[in-house]
Amino acid sequence: MDEHKKVPKRIAQTVLNSLKGGVVPRIGLPYITVGRKNEIEALLHDVDIIAEGGASFRFIVGRYGSGKSFLLQTIRNYVMDRGFIVADADLSPERRLQGTKGQGLATYRELISNLSTKTKPEGGALTLVLDRWISAVQNEAMQETKLTPGDPALADATDRKIYAVTASVSELVHGFEFARLLSAYYRAYVNGDDETKASVVRWFRGEYSTKTEAKEALGVNMIITDDDWYDYLKLFATFFRLAGYTGMFIMIDELVNIYKIPNSITRQYNYEKILTMYNDTLQGKARYLGILMGSTPQALEDKRRGIYSYEALRSRLAEGRFSKPGARDLLAPVIRLEPLTAEEMLVLCEKLAEMHAGLYGYTRSITTDDLVNFIKIEYGRIGADQNITPREVIRDFIELSDLLYQNPDMNITELLSSDEFSYAKSEAVSDETDAGFVEFTI
Repeated sequence: MDEHKKVPKRIAQTVLNSLKGGVVPRIGLPYITVGRKNEIEALLHDVDIIAEGGASFRFIVGRYGSGKSFLLQTIRNYVMDRGFIVADADLSPERRLQGTKGQGLATYRELISNLSTKTKPEGGALTLVLDRWISAVQNEAMQETKLTPGDPALADATDRKIYAVTASVSELVHGFEFARLLSAYYRAYVNGDDETKASVVRWFRGEYSTKTEAKEALGVNMIITDDDWYDYLKLFATFFRLAGYTGMFIMIDELVNIYKIPNSITRQYNYEKILTMYNDTLQGKARYLGILMGSTPQALEDKRRGIYSYEALRSRLAEGRFSKPGARDLLAPVIRLEPLTAEEMLVLCEKLAEMHAGLYGYTRSITTDDLVNFIKIEYGRIGADQNITPREVIRDFIELSDLLYQNPDMNITELLSSDEFSYAKSEAVSDETDAGFVEFTI
């Protein structure tokens, strides 16, 4: 039986609805992953380094709809399976890396709110992680000491194990307060003090607006601010490792929102924050931490407003003389997404055709020849070799599949020659299209 027919209907529904809406589904990606093998392998090499105590920073660069978010989501799912905790956020006018009105802190809050693990992939995993850590330490202490719950000696053994973790964290920048709060959470957990637990979690989420408020609630005279939020992510990465996870991945997409900031000084401050994060990972100042950022080519390369307008970053990130389309250095900090080939898009449409038929319970009528004709039309548009994106092709194909399903008397040849598709044909230069179109071998 074809593997694509086994896609559960719930997953098929989510995948097709998401793709039709132009967004990346959170589930079901393995069923539709096509191409990107080299890029994925390069990023998975980083995963091994981070698991051993290193750090990594990569930019994923591609046009809108080219598969940036898809690649980020694919890596997100993979690293969660490997025991990583993932925090992801999209930048926006309200969420930056640095700002005068708390925009950096807003990004931190979004990252912490989206904290995800394999067992809680939808986000909001912070409390779960803290509780599991304490529970695991208690179980370890019980197995090592052979003592029973309620024995004071067991409580002492657990205290020592908790202290070992907090002591390791306290040596880092801002680690002393972080460690105090971990201890406060542990004591509240043991004593059933839900109010203190909630206050600690609120602090970790960056939700205290004044030091006075934090001091009254928890006795700490510090809060997470717009300037130092990234330091706390480094602390979390170390703590998560000590708590039994492999490490932490931070994924920040839509860097184009920094490029769009009208004020040049504000842009420079944001690029400075990127430089700090980049240098930390390369110089060993961060451990068990991976950072992935998604950007468009313009937001990276524009020397007036883009990341390359900040000389310290441009000199570190600019491609060498030997890297070119078709032969990119995938070990470099910037991974540029090459367009999917027509052959890869054909394979993807095959998968989607099977998924669509399985979801709606009909026998697939679209043949491989039909798919080849569809792809030829899509890729036959003038400039398609440079400008076409997977998002556009996928949305067209799902719409085509929907129409054929809803109108059984219609055939795909009619639809492909209809007004909606004929404009693409008329714009294509048929001789060039046929000459340049590699014959498919299925």
